[in-house]
Amino acid sequence: MADVLEADFVIVGGGSSGCALAARLSADPACSVILLEAGDRDRSLYIHLPVTYYKTTGSAFSWGYETAPQKHQGDIRTPYTQARVIGGGSSINAQIYIRGNPQDFDGWRDDHGCTGWGYQDVLPYFVRAEGNQRLAGKTHGTDGPLLVSDPAYVHPLSYSWLQACQQAGLEPNEDFNSGTQAGCGLYQVTNRAGRRSSTANCYLRPALDRPNLRVITSVQARRVVFENRRAAGVEVDAKGGRRTVRARREVILTAGAIGTPKLLMLSGIGPAAELKAHGIEVVRDSPNVGRNLQDHLDIFMIYEVLRANSYDKYKKLHWQAWAGIQFGLFRSGPITSNVVEAGAFWWSGQREGLPDVQFHFLAGAGVEAGIPDVPGGAGCTLNAYLVRPKSRGSVTLRSAEPSDHPVIDPNFLDHPDDLEGTIASVRLGRKIMAQAAMQHHIAREHYPGTEIESEAELEAFVRAASRTGYHPSCTCRMGEDEAAVVDTGLRVRGVDGLRISDASVMPQLVSGNTNATTIMIAERAADMILGNRGLERGAA
Repeated sequence: MADVLEADFVIVGGGSSGCALAARLSADPACSVILLEAGDRDRSLYIHLPVTYYKTTGSAFSWGYETAPQKHQGDIRTPYTQARVIGGGSSINAQIYIRGNPQDFDGWRDDHGCTGWGYQDVLPYFVRAEGNQRLAGKTHGTDGPLLVSDPAYVHPLSYSWLQACQQAGLEPNEDFNSGTQAGCGLYQVTNRAGRRSSTANCYLRPALDRPNLRVITSVQARRVVFENRRAAGVEVDAKGGRRTVRARREVILTAGAIGTPKLLMLSGIGPAAELKAHGIEVVRDSPNVGRNLQDHLDIFMIYEVLRANSYDKYKKLHWQAWAGIQFGLFRSGPITSNVVEAGAFWWSGQREGLPDVQFHFLAGAGVEAGIPDVPGGAGCTLNAYLVRPKSRGSVTLRSAEPSDHPVIDPNFLDHPDDLEGTIASVRLGRKIMAQAAMQHHIAREHYPGTEIESEAELEAFVRAASRTGYHPSCTCRMGEDEAAVVDTGLRVRGVDGLRISDASVMPQLVSGNTNATTIMIAERAADMILGNRGLERGAA
């Protein structure tokens, strides 16, 4: 790395938002952009093949985080996978395209004071980002960079599960992103023709030849450098040593709901007493940095299937060879599947208000670490989480050393409603799996097992077995109040030249998978930064 690096905009974090933002800003030839990413390039075939996403959660592509002991779960510590590779979460996720419920964004505006962030304000940015293969109209885009498709391959078990949902009383839903989430259906996915549609592939790669864009990987950001309370650059550790990458106009943090608050605190923006305790000079006392952590809490139900009729049969070499032939000759078959093909949004209890639980059905088992293998060798998985959990956690510093992992405490099950709702979700999931459409495929319930039935037994199961849904957010919430970390223009309060554009700015977790919303935030940030009038009704 050269001794002096400088650009108009320095973006820290090459994830879902960072790649999209770098592409949008560098489309203006009058702007120069440097994108910094701690991880490596996305060279691995495991990243690009839809079916192998579960192989990307290890140390090669992630930070290797784990939670603090969870006091409501017997002090267990569980893996907390966050991407460390170009493309970020969009390079390692299950590729499900969900935007959240329209009322989520109206709640941002009405309940959290985020003027200009209601559903009708953000919808044009979802549409601009999207290149949908099948859907169009007011709620879908067809020409955007992010390639969104129907599943290229669907396992017969997924269709049977959808039939079981309908037998259990759930209504079919052909489009979870139409404005109405309730129902069951096949998920649309961010892949096409057997290749993942990450923001690295769809946004960044077409922009790499631009002379005003530079992407630097394998660099660890240490802190934002301030001069007279203005962000002037970013100090980084790289292979060539420690350097400062300078920003003429703005530093933009896109390191995610864990990395962004960590970097803010290392830079002197955060709860003053905690920063002083670590010997960090306080630039801005901002007590809510790292607070308000929200995440979906996932619970897994696993079933042994008859006749090895699931994706698990592809663990055998001759089936792998057959799948490879299908893919190589026709770009079809199970390799083009993301495995998580079907899902649903429904009510865990009384049918009041909005659906409160989301299901993901996998025609296979053994994808998640810590889940026991199916003795028969082939199974299927149903997982569930409450889409609007009430528990709140935190991200705090372990030390002032940037290489040390932060302390991540999601504080799962802190609110009693989360425990009650998760237990109800297990009961609803079992009701679906007990329907005739699934029963002729099922040998037995493997996990938790039919012996786990009483309220006390299910409570113990939920406390012991629940894990993150990989959707951390809200740790640098935006708002118009002084306690908000950023304003509704995504500018960090109390300093100049510093902005945040990632899932950390959400004031409330959205109802479902978060990748599409993170990309929407980047699209909106680009217009704000460049001073464009924007697509929204009232530009921030």
